[in-house]
Amino acid sequence: MKSIKIKGMSCGHCVMAVERALSAIAGIKDVKVDLKSGSASYEETKPVDAKIIADAVKKAGYEVV
Repeated sequence: MKSIKIKGMSCGHCVMAVERALSAIAGIKDVKVDLKSGSASYEETKPVDAKIIADAVKKAGYEVV
């Protein structure tokens, strides 16, 4: 399971937005976002470029740190 830190989340809506953004990426499954720790974890079914993940999080309105 891989993990990333995310900046800018403040509520349950933020968590759902990031979960949706990451789940929409081909090759990513089992996304879990933790508001308290400001992180997201996920499984890769195939290698996914970190830039694709960061861009999806940014498009949702948040930042990978």
